[in-house]
Amino acid sequence: MMETKLTKKDYLFISSMLFGMFFGAGNLIFPVHMGQEAGAAVFQANLGFLITGIGLPFLGIIAIGLSKSTGLFDLAQRVGRRYAYLFTILLYLVIGPFFALPRLATTSFEIGLAPFLSTNQQPVALALFSILFFSAAWWFARKPSKLMAYIGKFLNPIFLVLLGILLLVAFLHPIGSVAVMPVSATYQQNAFMTGFTQGYNTLDALAALAFGIIVVTTIRQRGVTQPKVIALDTVRAGSISVLLMGIIYTFLAYLGAMSVGKFAVSANGGIALAQVSTYYLGIYGAIILALIVIVACLKTTVGLISAFSETFVELFPKRSYAFFAISVSVLPCIFANVGLTKIIELSLPVLMFLYPLAITLILLALLSPLFQHAPRVYQLTTYFTLLAAIFDGLNVAPSQWQQTALVTHLLSFAKGYLPLFSIGLGWVIPAIIGFVLGLIWTAIERNKQQ
Repeated sequence: MMETKLTKKDYLFISSMLFGMFFGAGNLIFPVHMGQEAGAAVFQANLGFLITGIGLPFLGIIAIGLSKSTGLFDLAQRVGRRYAYLFTILLYLVIGPFFALPRLATTSFEIGLAPFLSTNQQPVALALFSILFFSAAWWFARKPSKLMAYIGKFLNPIFLVLLGILLLVAFLHPIGSVAVMPVSATYQQNAFMTGFTQGYNTLDALAALAFGIIVVTTIRQRGVTQPKVIALDTVRAGSISVLLMGIIYTFLAYLGAMSVGKFAVSANGGIALAQVSTYYLGIYGAIILALIVIVACLKTTVGLISAFSETFVELFPKRSYAFFAISVSVLPCIFANVGLTKIIELSLPVLMFLYPLAITLILLALLSPLFQHAPRVYQLTTYFTLLAAIFDGLNVAPSQWQQTALVTHLLSFAKGYLPLFSIGLGWVIPAIIGFVLGLIWTAIERNKQQ
């Protein structure tokens, strides 16, 4: 029996679906805000942002494909089954009901609808909007087999057309010249590394590990069954998706930098987008932006609900997909009413802790054939990274946490003895040490066996 092959149309739709799931709230607001702060240094900042914003997600997609894993839990089991449970649950809670999903709804509301409402009306309106938003997302996510049609064929093209209108107008009539824009203090010393860590905020490296299962499942549903072919198809579809993401990120970053010619640096990229769209298109600009944001966030929400539910059915098979889909729609509907600023503030320490673990898992999966998938290499690299990632998370924790005696002593130790800690990469050297020790331990064990 001949193996079914994906057509060009299949690749296009799967890539569109993947892009649609990736490109949500943070992908719109963070590059714009970064561009405003980076000013004339936007090129270097954007380069760093692209590495974490599209480079790591692409490697994550490749890791899921080439490792022939069925998803994040399967891949994380190479470290250990207990670790796989803990890491998978924590990652999905972060990109699901606790942080990413509430942020998607809150961003949609604050950028899309809040400008049309008075301050007194907003709390009640946000509650009603959250209910409608997650009801719609749940309805789309009920049947995961229909995801490619919903996101790839309909929601994503609508989003791209609307965003394209705004970007086209802005670049045909630029507000100011990027070359003369002021550079904020955080980007004056090392714009590249600042942009690199800003890319964490998109959550896309974490999402890549989560969405891998949806891509693999979709390819299988098209009749492809051989693991090698599935892996290659995953990489091909992913490359188209991340290329489009990189282009849009760059346009948004430069849009942010240009906007400083007319507007002051805003509190977040959502405010800047609203100012720019209203400046060019008036009330129609505000309406177009509202549609852009709501569609962008809705399609990502659908993907996250589906990925969360499919994974938790695997972890806890006594419960159904429908049960988890409802649960992961109701919880963020409640949390969304905390507010966007608070959600971002609370999520940052968790991201700085989780991202190093996700990055090392992705890199280990890609390098795995070189050390013959030895568990010791996975384990030591991960455990050394985990210890260092705790310091990185504490370093961006809310000030009331940092002022406690224990955290003060821990941060003092990290600043004195952990290389690269000051730029948010304190985990890199410990990860390398753990990797080397894992290789040595594996070599010693194999020599003993021989």
